[in-house]
Amino acid sequence: MEKKQTLVLGASDNPSRYSYLAIQKLRRYEHPVIAIGRKNTKVGDVVIEKETKPFSGVDTVTLYLNPTNQEEYYDYILSLNPKRIIFNPGAENEELARLAAENNIQTIEACTLVLLSTGQY
Repeated sequence: MEKKQTLVLGASDNPSRYSYLAIQKLRRYEHPVIAIGRKNTKVGDVVIEKETKPFSGVDTVTLYLNPTNQEEYYDYILSLNPKRIIFNPGAENEELARLAAENNIQTIEACTLVLLSTGQY
């Protein structure tokens, strides 16, 4: 299986949050993970940072932010030029999906956890 470097945007170290579960499951499937959240912390071997950095080779951005909280990240997400953006439940955003399409970035409204579990990631 191809390893896909994934940015988890809206990452949390709270075990009850879906972003936390996604980080753990991505790592279990050996995908490299970059995580950006509200505070500097860790989930397992993944460091969650507050600051955005210019990463290269990002395959997938998986969103765990509501559309309002995504706005400040539009330019950043597009600058990474990922192959795809996953809008997890509650993160669906027509404006960002349109911007992604204009930049030839695939968008999916799906749950990262389900995609991993069903071998569709």
